[in-house]
Amino acid sequence: MSVATASHLPTPQVVGILGGMGPAAGADFVRLFVQACTARMESLGIPVHDQAYPEHWLAQVPIPDRTAALHDTRPGAHQPADPMLQATGRLAALGARVVAIACNTAHAWHGILQQRFPQMLVLHGVQEVVADLAARQVRGVGLLATRGAYDAGLYQRELEHARIDCFVPQDHEQEQLMQGIYDGVKAGNYPLARERFEAVSIALRERYGVTTLIMGCTEIPLALSEQPRLQGLALVNPSVVLASALARHAYRSTVPAG
Repeated sequence: MSVATASHLPTPQVVGILGGMGPAAGADFVRLFVQACTARMESLGIPVHDQAYPEHWLAQVPIPDRTAALHDTRPGAHQPADPMLQATGRLAALGARVVAIACNTAHAWHGILQQRFPQMLVLHGVQEVVADLAARQVRGVGLLATRGAYDAGLYQRELEHARIDCFVPQDHEQEQLMQGIYDGVKAGNYPLARERFEAVSIALRERYGVTTLIMGCTEIPLALSEQPRLQGLALVNPSVVLASALARHAYRSTVPAG
């Protein structure tokens, strides 16, 4: 296959990123998406240069806490759905054809977004992660996530469908994760976050013998990385998987002539 010149290639699709949950995670997702686009262009034989990257928009808007909302379903309670719908509408108005949600727990509202915007593809990050694990024949995982994600069964349900065993932390360990997310990453205290996340990761490895961990909250990868204390554990970053899927869709019709 010959390498095509940029003038011979169709324009990539405009894509959107629904962020703000929290802001650091949304900004980091843009970085991961740009990296994924570079890898995608290289795999397609597209010359990598500034003008070859797809138009992409980040809707970094304040959205109510997802875990708190899942625990408070009273009529009139402040729910994330309305601001998420408004932000997705802005992305649609800017021409986005595919949207990624830069928050794991927010996928509890994926169906509402996809139903309201049928002209757009709202990627399901949890399903993308599970499909990637299944393709790599992973049969069991430990899950690091928010209480909201655990209670909603976001990952457990999809993993069960794929016949992948899912092991979750005990209640006090889930509280440690929440401390790492809220008192750690969201408050800028990364040493605290790292200590909490590492402790729960090691507990899951020792209790269940898992060798793969899903970092099922966008704040967790910002403080947790593979290092000696986590030797033998493969850390799956859902944001990396979702960013790769978004890049794949952005270049879906961009195939070099050859």
